Amino acid sequence: MKRRELLGYAGAGLATALVTNFGSHLPVNAQSNGVSIQWLGHTCFLFTGGGIKILVNPFRTLGCTAGYRAPKIAADLVLISSQLLDEGAVEGLPGNPQLIYQPGVYEFKGLRFQGISIDHDRIGGKRFGKNTAWKWSQGGVNILHLGGAAAPISIEQKILTGRPDVALVPVGGSDKAYNAQEAKQAVEVLNPKLVIPTHYRTQAADPNSCDITPVDDFLALMPGVNVRRSNGDTMAVNAQGLPESTEIQVLSYRF
Repeated sequence: MKRRELLGYAGAGLATALVTNFGSHLPVNAQSNGVSIQWLGHTCFLFTGGGIKILVNPFRTLGCTAGYRAPKIAADLVLISSQLLDEGAVEGLPGNPQLIYQPGVYEFKGLRFQGISIDHDRIGGKRFGKNTAWKWSQGGVNILHLGGAAAPISIEQKILTGRPDVALVPVGGSDKAYNAQEAKQAVEVLNPKLVIPTHYRTQAADPNSCDITPVDDFLALMPGVNVRRSNGDTMAVNAQGLPESTEIQVLSYRF
């Protein structure tokens, strides 16, 4: 049985409404032709596939995100991992996208989404509360976005996540997300086919107020894993082209 499904509207803030279905089902061929993944900075990504655009974790530009462009991107659905400013700033998004921000099972235009609760700090969520990791399949690709996970993945959470095709994993540390060593442990537990690092220090950071580390700190702990570095911020993924053993894909932000 599905859990109660909650839906919000980004244009109306974080209000919720009880729903049973978000839209009509897509044809099978629209669900299996791959997905485009665009990095918009920090933990914010745009996923395009099957006729749907999904925006995850839009942020406000300050601190570690000060030098990024505000991700005011049109999307059909917005997922957020928490209501912190670096992953839950939904004000001013164009149009009136639908918004999901609480753990649970949801359906939107034939796609099934599962929000999985993981502590947002290392003290049982007492400081930053809960983080919602998002799992869904789009274009035939199984996606897991860990948001700002900071606690180890439990057996129960591992059962819910399964083995992702693509896992977006925070690696830069601070009090509210995995550091490099914790990210490595999460990757070992999840065993994804492709890892996209998130939440790490770039030239966008305000040097006086950003406490996260560069992606190379994480990569240095993964010597046996193939690392691909892209010259752009966007990549296309399809199920047939995924590696069997874990690889890492580092996307480049276009400043």
